[in-house]
Amino acid sequence: MGGEPGDRLSLRKARPLILVVDVDPLRLERSETELGRAFGVDFRVRGELTADAASECLRLAHELGQRVAVVLVDHVLPDDDRTAIFDRSRTLHPDARRALLVEWGAWADRSTASAILTAMSVGDINYYVLKPWIERDELFHRTVAEFIQEWSRNEVANLREVVVIASDHSVRGQAIRSLLARNGIPSAFRASGTPLADAALRYISEPDPGDGVLVWMPAIGGTILHDPTDAEIAEAWGVPTSLADGTDSFDVLVIGAGPGGLAAAVYASSEGLRTLVVERESIGGQAGTSSLIRNYLGFSRGIRGSELAQRGYQQAWVFGAHFVLMRSIVSLEKEDEHFRAVIGDVGEVTARAVVLATGVSYRRLDVPELESLMGNGVYYGASVSEAHGLQGLDACVVGGGNSAGQAVLHLARYCRQVTLVIRGNDLSASMSQYLIDAIDAAPNVALRANSEVVGGGDDGRLEHVTVRDRRTGAEESMPSAGLFVMIGAVPGTQWLPDKVGRDGRGFVLSGSDAAADPQWNESRPPQPYETTLPGLFAIGDVRCGSVKRVASAVGEGSVVVSQIHTHLKASANG
Repeated sequence: MGGEPGDRLSLRKARPLILVVDVDPLRLERSETELGRAFGVDFRVRGELTADAASECLRLAHELGQRVAVVLVDHVLPDDDRTAIFDRSRTLHPDARRALLVEWGAWADRSTASAILTAMSVGDINYYVLKPWIERDELFHRTVAEFIQEWSRNEVANLREVVVIASDHSVRGQAIRSLLARNGIPSAFRASGTPLADAALRYISEPDPGDGVLVWMPAIGGTILHDPTDAEIAEAWGVPTSLADGTDSFDVLVIGAGPGGLAAAVYASSEGLRTLVVERESIGGQAGTSSLIRNYLGFSRGIRGSELAQRGYQQAWVFGAHFVLMRSIVSLEKEDEHFRAVIGDVGEVTARAVVLATGVSYRRLDVPELESLMGNGVYYGASVSEAHGLQGLDACVVGGGNSAGQAVLHLARYCRQVTLVIRGNDLSASMSQYLIDAIDAAPNVALRANSEVVGGGDDGRLEHVTVRDRRTGAEESMPSAGLFVMIGAVPGTQWLPDKVGRDGRGFVLSGSDAAADPQWNESRPPQPYETTLPGLFAIGDVRCGSVKRVASAVGEGSVVVSQIHTHLKASANG
């Protein structure tokens, strides 16, 4: 065959570009020197003093088919000049990481923080970088290196750990790509018939899959899979989808590997409890689909949901937790002091306590161009943490419940205009009157009744939404830098035993809510996260009255372990 895989699959030999723009020639030279010292072997470093020169550099790189990895732009450039550079970069080089270059000490200026937050919220930048001020500024090197690593995960010319080859329109191919992304497995998609796909197929001596899907894993011994199931992909990658023979008795069964379930697994296994986690889809749950979680403590630049989930999974695994992924709990029942669960395609296991952390599924708009912008202008759920970054811009909220009303009023404090879109005639059927009155009184809030959002987007970020009148069919495009979708969540708890109390929407009762339910007949009160079935605990979004936040789910997952210890001690003494 000859040659290395990377040589065979790479069509563009020019080193990727790191572009730095600074109006100060001395500071620009320092940045160029530091970038060249740290990355000059593998990357071309280009410095420019003006926005026009930088935009021309980006245009020429696109024209020549050259890759751009990182674009660093001086914060002191006029707003219009910065915007022009970022617009050009986002349009011509959408995978490039973009950042503001900021002076040391700039954090003392609130306007700088506001500019950074606004630019992040509308998708202009990924974060900021402190300008180097000494030779061999390792903080500067590390920050840029992290940007490069993020860029490299999307670099199509790289030989990735997993390569998926399928038709551009293959539904199954898209599903596999989503599966890999949600499980944090680095991958590249190559559409059948393209030069990159043909080069890969020649290297592994395989024919074009046609209407099927071929999955190649160069990092796992060159494994090749034809039209694989999700479980086959997971097993080939080394993700557990079954249990070893004789491994069927546990102290704790955690159902769901979202942030709450992973936290419970980390704390339970680290405290000596034999723990099993069962997840029917992918690690991370709903949070794992988020392209960027910006308000999680300790991650100032934000963190991808899949990366946060992978860190939690690895942490729990090191402490000894067992995992079974791509499988569902078929049935769950309590027998004496133990729970008996049947895992589909795996078999029966027992546990002394169970943690229900299955989360919810948010109802979607099912508008493809908006789905692709999730986390980059489009947000599902009740969180409006992006509001501060939308100062002076327009936003849109979809939904007629109280959470939507509260979001509208919060956004109205910062936004120039907020549009609330509902399918019904008015808000009276689903929203509290006090919220309706406040929305009516807000001068910068508009209500669009009998309407729905059917489109929107722009080049790599949300800039407008398309609203359709459901009575006339007329469509209108309106500016919007943020779309917040709050049309409900489904807990999916219908499979649980009848003895588990739920509210009218299917959310599981716990703590004082469980105590008030007729099904609780113990002499003691239930623990805060305990359900009406003693020893079964509910945490995270599936729990009635929970706060729909990643941090809240993680907190509940850690706290519930102490309650499990209390339950196990009582059972042992009982």
